[in-house]
Amino acid sequence: MATFGTLSDRLTETFRNLRTKGKLTPADIDGTVREIRRALLDADVALQVVKEFTGKVRERALGDEVNRALNPAQQVVQIVNEELVAILGGQQRRLQFAKQPPTVIMLAGLQGSGKTTFAGKLAKQLEKDGHTPLLVACDLQRPNAVNQLTVVAERAGAAIYAPEPGNGVGDPVKVARDGVEHARRQQFDTVIIDTAGRLGVDAELMKQAADIRRATAPDEVLFVIDAMIGQDAVNTAKAFQDGVDFTGVVLSKLDGDARGGAALSVASVTGRPIIYASTGEGLDDLEAFHPDRMASRILDLGDILTLIEQAQQAFDEDEAQRVAQKLATEQFTLEDFLEQLQQVRKMGSMKKMLGMLPGMGQMKQQIESFDEREIDRTEAIIRSMTPGERRNPKVLNGSRRLRIARGSGMTVTDVNQLVQRFDQAAKMMKTVARGGVPSMPGMGAVGGKPGASSKRGKKQKSSGGSRSGNPAKRAAENAGITTADPASTGSGFGLGAPSQPTEADLAEIQKLFGKG
Repeated sequence: MATFGTLSDRLTETFRNLRTKGKLTPADIDGTVREIRRALLDADVALQVVKEFTGKVRERALGDEVNRALNPAQQVVQIVNEELVAILGGQQRRLQFAKQPPTVIMLAGLQGSGKTTFAGKLAKQLEKDGHTPLLVACDLQRPNAVNQLTVVAERAGAAIYAPEPGNGVGDPVKVARDGVEHARRQQFDTVIIDTAGRLGVDAELMKQAADIRRATAPDEVLFVIDAMIGQDAVNTAKAFQDGVDFTGVVLSKLDGDARGGAALSVASVTGRPIIYASTGEGLDDLEAFHPDRMASRILDLGDILTLIEQAQQAFDEDEAQRVAQKLATEQFTLEDFLEQLQQVRKMGSMKKMLGMLPGMGQMKQQIESFDEREIDRTEAIIRSMTPGERRNPKVLNGSRRLRIARGSGMTVTDVNQLVQRFDQAAKMMKTVARGGVPSMPGMGAVGGKPGASSKRGKKQKSSGGSRSGNPAKRAAENAGITTADPASTGSGFGLGAPSQPTEADLAEIQKLFGKG
């Protein structure tokens, strides 16, 4: 996640230096804790939180659990991970719904923190979960705030209650009260109240928010805070807690380039859990906040669980079984390939998904340089083909490829590369679907058993000896010395492949998956 980029890099570098030591001395632990303290302070984490965090880490690191560990450095990483989870709130907390509908959710926060956008995101997510949300426009001060919420509600496909035009006209407390009654009459089971904000904390803002809370008796009061405001996040959170009080926190703009101190400070200082994290501008860019998963991301340990959940939402199980059957029976076509690309796109940004894999923080530059439009180009080429060409790419002669290139705005070379990548990927996936071991370009079979013989070897064994016309080769093969197969090694002269894949090999592997 971009917000924690610098902090993650600093912590990862600190632990990398720690792993070179077989045994940790008190001086090593003090040095590590000192680097962690600097990294947290540079990330704008509140000083009070930093002191408590580093104190607990140092105390545990000097204890027996590290001294008796087989790998002390990994044990220290585990301790830091557990303490990060603790300051982020410990356990995940979900929205609490009322036993008797409607559930009233009030949003509070400063102007520009992202309340209105979050209202639309929350409404869309609640609809996915089978709820019927109603947005209530109570921000009647900010210019065009009502219009903005109306547009957001339309994009989210949610109903809105906005009897007043706003722009300084109307009583927000009355609108909030009437909105809840309207939801009860129309049988909406959830009400989301978008309240006004200010550029800074003031008495008028707090009085209005407190009046709305008393008038509507909300089941949840969510404090939306901009993750990029740094140290001031703590003061703002305390002011809202004292003036209005809130039951949960929403972190917005976690996809920004800020240092992320708000996320590591607000839950610990206020004692209120973080419930949601907003990770982008789209209405689907909203995640339930999991303290353990966030801690893993910060420490570059990955977030596989979230990645799996997103895949389950995007991919249809029946469709996946159908594709697997096609792969096994060699019926996988470019039409199926296009459908798979579209399902991958439903999961969101490829950069974001790659960032959830463990250790990908060390490849930040490569991930940032990844071109998201590559999938669009691939889709354009496939859509420029006729149904017959998609089902059987072997009919693509020169004139057809030229027509496809012109129709998609690409070059003939791009079309040739796509067809070649598809053929290689289809062969690889077919091998995997049958339980075999795929061959990578220039690397031979991946993970093949040492001693496994090829078809050529079986033929030679059955015939009782080599029939090569080359005397030297025949003698070597009869003695049990096999020469390298040029096709499998990638060498045009049969001299064998290097033990490690080259950069060209890795680039080719990347192309197989349409990411090159």
